[in-house]
Amino acid sequence: MFSNDHHSDGHIAVWLPAGPGVQEALIEEEPETFYRPPYVGSAGWVGVELANVDDDRLGSLVREAFQLMVAKDRRPTRPSRSKRAASSTAATPRKRKT
Repeated sequence: MFSNDHHSDGHIAVWLPAGPGVQEALIEEEPETFYRPPYVGSAGWVGVELANVDDDRLGSLVREAFQLMVAKDRRPTRPSRSKRAASSTAATPRKRKT
């Protein structure tokens, strides 16, 4: 997500999803480049100041974020309760009364 001085926060940045623990590590190592963005920061996303990062590093960060999202999309989804109930009754044949 691109952030252009969002609510006059002074950041011209991108907000990217990051793996567990990555947000904290990046902010600790380079607080002038990385920050915790509003709204999505609590979910582990990291803000990246565009003026403080070169194109190669930004490209790497975007690729990593993209791979996280692809992996998230590929996780098997759990069927809803109604679908599970329907499939379990469909899989169990009913006995006929004779």
